[in-house]
Parts: sequence; C-alpha cells; structure tokens
Amino acid sequence: MEKRFETLVLHSAEKNKKPIKSKVTPIYQTSAFTFEDLDDLEGYYQGEGNYLYSRVGNPNTDELGQAVAAIEGAPAGVATSSGLSAILAGVLAVIKSGDHIVAADDVYGGSFHLLKEELNQLGIETTFVPFSDLKNVENAIQSNTKLLYTESISNPLLRVENLEAVVELAKKHKLELLVDNTFATPFHCTPYKLGADLVIHSATKYIGGHSDVTAGVVVGRQDLVEKAKAKVVNLGANVSPFEAWLTYRGLKTLALRMKSQSFNARKLALALKENVNISKVYYPFNEAETGFGAMVSIELSKNVDVNQFFKSLSWVKIVPTLAGVETSVSHPLTTSHRALPPEACEALGITREVVRISVGIEHEDDIIAAFEQAIEQSIIK
Repeated sequence: MEKRFETLVLHSAEKNKKPIKSKVTPIYQTSAFTFEDLDDLEGYYQGEGNYLYSRVGNPNTDELGQAVAAIEGAPAGVATSSGLSAILAGVLAVIKSGDHIVAADDVYGGSFHLLKEELNQLGIETTFVPFSDLKNVENAIQSNTKLLYTESISNPLLRVENLEAVVELAKKHKLELLVDNTFATPFHCTPYKLGADLVIHSATKYIGGHSDVTAGVVVGRQDLVEKAKAKVVNLGANVSPFEAWLTYRGLKTLALRMKSQSFNARKLALALKENVNISKVYYPFNEAETGFGAMVSIELSKNVDVNQFFKSLSWVKIVPTLAGVETSVSHPLTTSHRALPPEACEALGITREVVRISVGIEHEDDIIAAFEQAIEQSIIK
C-alpha cells in the first residue's frame, strides 16, 4: 500500500532483520521493543524473548550489569540509575518493613541519610556502630537483624574494612552482607569472592571513570540480584541505555586508570606525610605495594587557612564527587557528609580541616607540586 508523506516520513526505512556484527554493542536508545504478532509478544512473558520495555531491560543496561558482575567474580548484576539507587535496590532485596540493619558508622553521608531517614520512614531501622571493633557489631545484632552493611574502604577517612572477619560474623549469625566497593573497585578488592552476598558500586565513580555519567551497579548472589532487579524495575531506578553504554565504555580502561591513579595517590600521600603543615594523612599505605586505591584524605594543620587552600589549588578542580581521570578535591564536612549530624562528624574525625583528594592520571610530580604550593600559599602568617 502506497504511503502518504506523513506516514512515509515515519515508516520509510526497511526493517533490517540481518544481524550486524558490530565490534561494540550499539546504543539501544529505545524506550520499547517491537513484536511480530501476539504470539511473539506472549513468548516474551513465557521467557522466550529478551526485551519488552527499557525500564524492564535493555541490551546496554544488561551489558553493564553483567560486566561488573564478571570482574567482581559474581554470577549476576543489575545496573541502576545511580550509586544511591544501587544501595536502595540492594538493601530492599534483603530487607522489608520491621527488619533491622547494622551498618558501619563511617559510611558515605548519602548512604547514612538513606538508611537512617528514608528507610526509617518505611519501618526499617538501622543501628550505626564502628566496624573497627566487631564486638560493636555483634552487640548491635537484634532478633530482627537481617543485614550487615559496610564499605570496603570508607569515605572519606579511608579505613580498610576487615572483610574476612565481617563475612565470618555475618555467616555466624546467618545475616546477609552488603559491601559498597566503590572506592576500592574490583581492581583492588572483590568482596563477593571473600563471601559478601551483595556488592554495590556508584558506577558514576571509578567504573565509569570520566565524570560524565551517573549510574550504579548491584552484583552478587543470583537470587538476591533478581530481587534487586525487581526493585529497580518496579521503583523506576533503571539507568538509561546511553548512560549504561558510556559507563561500560569507561569500564574497559579501569585497570589502566587504577594502576596510574593508585600509583599517583601513594606518591602524593607519601609526599604530604612529610609536610609539617598537614596534621594527618589518611591513606592505607600497607595494604599493597603500590597502594590501595586512588583516594587520599588529609587534615590540614590549624595554621593553614582552609578556604585559602581551596582557592590556591590552581588547576585542581573543586568538586563534590570523585574518581575522574583529573585530580580533584572535595570538602567532606560541607558536601559528602553534610547530612551527618555535627556530633557524628566530630566523632568520626570529619572536621573543617579534612580535605578529600581524588587523585588523577596527571604526572605525579605536578600533582604533588599543586598541593604543596596551595598549602604554602595558605599558611596563616
């Protein structure tokens, strides 16, 4: 049947049913997928087809979830719209109203707010305790506790979790364990292989690696990831196909980036450790020969003007996030941990003088020089 212009402009292209052997998965920037007839449609619901609607599933989002699961050594993974939505999906895969969580007291501020405020409104209670002494964790476990929640490397003071001991404690009490592995990345640590049940990433950070996406990933046990995926679908926490495609493209260079950034971070931490105008350097020096991650946090001495320090950083960008290939800094007290009560920040040691540095891939000498110059220019005379 001959089409008129208004119809032809929409339906002029012939459907290509031949497989195109693209080296890279194309971007399936579509909200929905088509079917030949009602039998074909019914086949999807009977498990014979892959895709229906991009909120439910898309080749790009599936590729990202599966890829992160593979490098974590986990059987399944699902991509989400952000790191926080990954945390939400992971927690709700285990927890329901009336259940209890024991979480590390030094988790990221956004995680703290989600667990303490938002989930509390849904009837889910969280007790925050220092995981540095697991007696605190054991003492906090209640009859309705279902989940332990921690980070492989804490934000922003870079405490390295003793995951083997936490896994042992979780198994002893028949609890699930969820680990946020954003800072360490699978390059340095694979919590699932150590016995964690679920692992989450803010893929916005090192998984994507270029500060141009917002995404998250949940990986882990098949049954729990299936429940997490149902939460992603039903709560609308899916990531867009293009964001998933960009994130997976970034993932391909994770090893190269982490080698360079971790090397530079260790060099910077060692240099700043010698600076008399820095009270403390936070970096897990002894975890590996080449360092452990690309984050360094410092506490400036009282004789350094904090605001002037940030003003004096020349080419180093001030941002509220981390993990891009460019070196950047943030101020945890007023950004990432702003949601924490002042007394909680004080107890953790997150003061006005604490600066979190996300080390990039520039030459290490230039990075060191930028910070040493900023400190020198900020000394109170």
